[in-house]
Amino acid sequence: MNILMISATFPYPPTRGGTQVRTFHLLQYLQQRHSVTLLTLRSPDVTDAEIAALRSKVDQLVVFSRPQPVNQTWSKLQRFGEFVLTGTPPNVRSSHSAKAQHWLDRAVTDGKFDVITCEHCVNEQYIRPQWRHQLRTIVNIHSSVYGTCKNQLQTGVSEHVWRDRLNLPLLKRYEQTYCTKFSGIVVTTSEDEQQIRAFCPHTAIAVIPNGVDFSHFPYRSTDPGGQRLIFIGAMDNLANIDAVRFFSLEIFPTLKQQYPAITLDLVGARPGSEVMELAQLPGISVTGQVPSMAEYLHRSTICVVPMRTGFGIKNKTLEAMAAGVPVVGSDRGLEGLAVDHPDLPLRALRANHPAEYISAIDRLFQNPALRVELSQAARHFVEQTYTWQRAGKQYEALLEG
Repeated sequence: MNILMISATFPYPPTRGGTQVRTFHLLQYLQQRHSVTLLTLRSPDVTDAEIAALRSKVDQLVVFSRPQPVNQTWSKLQRFGEFVLTGTPPNVRSSHSAKAQHWLDRAVTDGKFDVITCEHCVNEQYIRPQWRHQLRTIVNIHSSVYGTCKNQLQTGVSEHVWRDRLNLPLLKRYEQTYCTKFSGIVVTTSEDEQQIRAFCPHTAIAVIPNGVDFSHFPYRSTDPGGQRLIFIGAMDNLANIDAVRFFSLEIFPTLKQQYPAITLDLVGARPGSEVMELAQLPGISVTGQVPSMAEYLHRSTICVVPMRTGFGIKNKTLEAMAAGVPVVGSDRGLEGLAVDHPDLPLRALRANHPAEYISAIDRLFQNPALRVELSQAARHFVEQTYTWQRAGKQYEALLEG
């Protein structure tokens, strides 16, 4: 097949995290047996060396500059009005490149591709509805924007409650509309499948979880013991910011009283002021981007994933499990993962409220044998179920129809 993959975010190196990890590994799998062209946008932090490296991994790399923000101050009312009139959220429209659209329109007219994939729902704006009648079009959603906004309102973690309440019906309309343009839809969990299937009951929907690159997350050789907690993830992500502040402010102080030597490492790129200020609290460090996430995981006693919002399988959870670090996570942090079913080996501990986190962490601190049990079971689970090879094979099957 001649495949065009569209990614508004530059998916290299895969250590950038976020959606880029998934895009890069699916691209690598498809490239083995098909001709893959990648259409992507370059932001100022992308280097020439990274472009050259990515170019060597595809048949054709097409790069356009990411549009610069318009130099004008738009009021909240103007942005809302734009959303109402166009049907597309302003944050989606801001990543639209007219030059990229022109290149794509011409390529489709010339019949260059058999399949086009949108790697994240933000890329749906490049797809014309009529194209589904002449080639296969796939959107790899990652997670429902409507479901995420709804969840943020329900859990009280929304940054702008009234804005999100106004946007919620518009996001529902937006997701319903754009999903109908595609031949097939990909989500990462059964929860998102249910949400999207309600919008598109007749469209093929595949649940394809994320995977782990085991070369970057090897299994640790020993349990370091101690009382060292870690959270990993991009620190400019709203869901991650909420998670680290919730844990650091509402849970960690109590643990600190019980275990004076306890520490918490917040490890991830681009921490803003809301995260950096947490480093002022006793026992908490904010690292920013690190050369090897696995090294920080390996020296940690427990990885906490206290997500209160954000749908889809979390790379951070899979990576910690692959590295052999016992995980204590919320329903959102463990979404899509069979970690504590009574008929299966225990692979992680679940917690959603402060008392539950404190109890689970205390249980693991006091029980080295349980830490080893979780470590081994989680690694085996990820090895058997969450590989990029398996995800790529599922993706290829959907693209072939």
